[in-house]
Amino acid sequence: MDKQSILSSENFKCSVSSVLNKDTKQHGKQFLYDGQDDTAWSSNEGSPQYISIEFENLQSISSFSLQFQGGFASKEGRIEIQREENETGGSTAYEQTFYADDVNSVQCFKLEEPQTRVRRVKFVFNTSTDFFGRIIVYSLKIFN
Repeated sequence: MDKQSILSSENFKCSVSSVLNKDTKQHGKQFLYDGQDDTAWSSNEGSPQYISIEFENLQSISSFSLQFQGGFASKEGRIEIQREENETGGSTAYEQTFYADDVNSVQCFKLEEPQTRVRRVKFVFNTSTDFFGRIIVYSLKIFN
């Protein structure tokens, strides 16, 4: 049985660095977590690109998965986790670098240190396998 992504059961806001040709109807962030195999978020050119998730309620996170389109994958990425807000707006509590393969299949990444009381998660794609720096993600899942 597959684990369920907290993105399918919890309320959150999502933002992305860019959308290909600003065409959110065909390439928008909503396709990251819609559960469809044939839809994807596509970024514009340039590095770095990012996906940012802000949860309505605090979450625990132990792992995540990404499904890139081959040829448009992140070579080196980083997950940045912010824990519960404080008066100064919160700070990065945890960072971990990950290295994705340039393939179409789902890739799973386990946090070296599972995190609790998480408010925000940001996936930063520092470099892309695409010469122009574009990233295409069919699926993003976050697990507790």
